[in-house]
Amino acid sequence: MRPAVVTLGTFDGVHRGHQAVLAEVTRRARAAAGNLTSVLVTFEPHPLAVVNPAAAPKLLTLPEEKRDLVAAHGIEQFVLMPFTPAVAQLDATAFVRRLCDEYAMRELVMGYDHGFGRGRAGDVELVQRLAQEQDFATAVVDAVRDDGQPISSTLIRTAIAHGDLESATRWLGRRYSIRGTVVRGAGRGRTIGIPTINLDPPDSRKLLPPDGVYAVRVRILESGSRIPTPGSKILDYGGMMNQGPRPTFGEETRTLEIHLFDFDGDV
Repeated sequence: MRPAVVTLGTFDGVHRGHQAVLAEVTRRARAAAGNLTSVLVTFEPHPLAVVNPAAAPKLLTLPEEKRDLVAAHGIEQFVLMPFTPAVAQLDATAFVRRLCDEYAMRELVMGYDHGFGRGRAGDVELVQRLAQEQDFATAVVDAVRDDGQPISSTLIRTAIAHGDLESATRWLGRRYSIRGTVVRGAGRGRTIGIPTINLDPPDSRKLLPPDGVYAVRVRILESGSRIPTPGSKILDYGGMMNQGPRPTFGEETRTLEIHLFDFDGDV
């Protein structure tokens, strides 16, 4: 492959801080002589799910969601690296060597607080020393702050878990979202003039806000495909969603049920 500008990390949420890193990666890739490839290396599952499962967080973005968001920010190659116990044992030096060998890394872009390799020992200081030894350049992107507070995935998870979607939207730079597959419901809504879309429950790793009734924007791929492609038409509607049980009908399991405004069709 072409020599590359690389960044790596969990990038959960692809929030405004992550977006600053991605912007620096794409800027450096395009500015370099020979037009380097922009590469993001991330992990599946979340590293804590391997090294400390009890501490593994719910995710803001599942892998498919993350892939689409990263591509929208101009990154050419999205690498989903399996995070295994063997990878967890790689020290920072071995990890950097792997990046150089597998992705022809010429530059490494890091967030200000990033650490990788066994025990997260691969901090900025160590990487700068390794860069001199292995002949690649480094760049460190400072925190993006809101009212003096660094924006982080942990901060956003806390906001969403407490139902503070306004703050989460500000820190993400977009509305929080869920991607779901439409399934057939009982058809009760249509009989009373309020037809609904029923979604399969999302992956259990996905962080949901508290149960309740929400105003939503719903994006539907007109083609019926699950993945947007160049030229695919996306329809956008306002709606309201009930997330949670349906005690009126004696159903205690969590459901995601959406009524679209100004829509008449079958999805």
